[in-house]
Amino acid sequence: MGVLEVKNLSLALNGKKILDDLSIDFWEGHVHALVGPNGAGKSTFAATIMGLTGYKNFSGDILFQNKSIKGLSVDERARKGITLAWQEPARFEGLKVKDFIGATVKNKEAEKIKDYLSKAGLDPDRSIARVVDRTLSGGERKKLELASMLAVKPKVALLDEPDSGIDVESLERIFDAVNVLKGNGTTVILITHSVTVLEQAEHAFLMCCGKLIEKGTAEKISRYFKGKCIPCDHKNEPEDVVSEAGE
Repeated sequence: MGVLEVKNLSLALNGKKILDDLSIDFWEGHVHALVGPNGAGKSTFAATIMGLTGYKNFSGDILFQNKSIKGLSVDERARKGITLAWQEPARFEGLKVKDFIGATVKNKEAEKIKDYLSKAGLDPDRSIARVVDRTLSGGERKKLELASMLAVKPKVALLDEPDSGIDVESLERIFDAVNVLKGNGTTVILITHSVTVLEQAEHAFLMCCGKLIEKGTAEKISRYFKGKCIPCDHKNEPEDVVSEAGE
């Protein structure tokens, strides 16, 4: 059953069409991957699903559990169970790790918080008393945000470039956490241009220049994606497309 459905979604930023008539159905409780080259529109897609500022003026519709969320704020979407882990996680300067995790859950016991930290690949005893500040590396902040996501147990979890700034061992722990999310019934959407991350998914969607190019099993999409590009009628190669940081 589809938990999140995008219907004919189009969005333009600064006069440039970034998302172009996308229709995608994400199945409940499955791990999906949304892949494509830099500039394909993947991060813009995630920001639009989450309802971030600057990404609300789109055409088409977004359905969550068969109801439109087009007019809902970020907070309202989050309360419904939609979460987004950032490619560059936001810093929460001065807040202790235990308070950062505890703010999202009813059970604020230290051992429970340590369990979430451990599942996200952080040393719980070393991490729980730390302060969320510039002493945390990008990888640690990413894992901290994933720990918070595990605590919330969302219905839909969007993970934007989960391998960014992560070493191989830490990435394996993040993949373990993805499996925990799936085990909790969460629909996981991995947004990536990495074949390694794609291979963690059961089903995948290939984007290029804001369009949906292909869909199918992760194995099927990886055959396209390993070739860097597929034949299409677009005048640009992927490396010529505006990067997603500038979308």
